[in-house]
Amino acid sequence: MSGLPKCPQCGSEFAYEDGTVLVCPECAHEWSKDAPAATEDAKVVRDANGNMLADGDTVTVIKDLKVKGSSLVVKVGTKVKNIRLVEGDHDIDCKIEGIGQMGLKSEFVRKA
Repeated sequence: MSGLPKCPQCGSEFAYEDGTVLVCPECAHEWSKDAPAATEDAKVVRDANGNMLADGDTVTVIKDLKVKGSSLVVKVGTKVKNIRLVEGDHDIDCKIEGIGQMGLKSEFVRKA
């Protein structure tokens, strides 16, 4: 084994050195040798379009969502500011004006 890290993009173990960068032959991803190794503990949350989400982002709802236990509906196009990423089925905690504290699934939002 060469001792080189796996590709952070696709996980391939066939990465090789090319000057000052590492290259993956399977997905053609290039990254710096000095880049911190990706930890598998860190969960990556992506929106409906595949963009990575982070704490504090602003997202837009892409589908009407019924609020469980209420007659309220979160309408398409509702902007949600300052999200917080959490573990679980509903991976976004947020506060929506007029509704209050709520959990959303990342598949029903897109980054604004």
